[in-house]
Amino acid sequence: MEMTENYISSVQNPKIKLLTALQKKSSERRSRGLFVVEGVRELQHCVEAGFEVESVFCCREFLGDENDWLAQISSADGIDSSRFYSVSSKVYEHIAYRGSTEGVVAVVKCRERNLDDLELGENPLLMVLESVEKPGNLGAVLRSADAARADAVIVCDPLTDLYNPNLIRASIGAVFTVPVVACDSTTCIDFLKSKNIKILTAQLQDSSLYYETDMRRGVALVMGTESTGLTQQWRLAADAHIRIPMLGRLDSLNVSVSAAILLFEAVRQRKK
Repeated sequence: MEMTENYISSVQNPKIKLLTALQKKSSERRSRGLFVVEGVRELQHCVEAGFEVESVFCCREFLGDENDWLAQISSADGIDSSRFYSVSSKVYEHIAYRGSTEGVVAVVKCRERNLDDLELGENPLLMVLESVEKPGNLGAVLRSADAARADAVIVCDPLTDLYNPNLIRASIGAVFTVPVVACDSTTCIDFLKSKNIKILTAQLQDSSLYYETDMRRGVALVMGTESTGLTQQWRLAADAHIRIPMLGRLDSLNVSVSAAILLFEAVRQRKK
């Protein structure tokens, strides 16, 4: 792949200043319709999902020799070579979140998806999260959803934007491999009811053990925050309440761990 190379050596370069602003501020991401992706693997997943790349910043010192550098970047098909910039190690250390990274940071155009855009199978498996605020937790849930081949993850009344760098990093690109939609709870409930998708809410009160609940047909596994759980709106909308047995002294698991347990119970039941 031939590349028109532009070299950037100063952190005061306008493109670098914009990139760091996008990393730090959700308001900047919203107003400009741009977000940041770091890492070769994550960028590949992003491009394969159809996102449009605005610019790519690469550092030779982190990517290795020139041939390896070109080979890794050229694997991200569909990115015009004029959008690539070579940066100094000083600049790269300034813009990179991770210490053990592959030498690639990209600015990408946001793409909004709504519920009607989802392509659901005959018996869809959906993960629904209400007001989860920690990007790391949401990223981990997305990894589990990808592993379980869930049809989608729906984030209701989100407290973090879907293009938060911490979320993208924690998901290791699963935010691009799994369809993700953000909406309010009322809209989500109406959508699930219209599709005859069974709503299973994870809660301790008035609930059955998760492995005793039928998950073989279309289901939405719904979880709330670790501190307050689900709102009454979801509890009332549920077709069934499920719980994970807690045998120790604590009464809850991390939301991402709980999500993985429930997702793979659905997988187990469907493999029978």
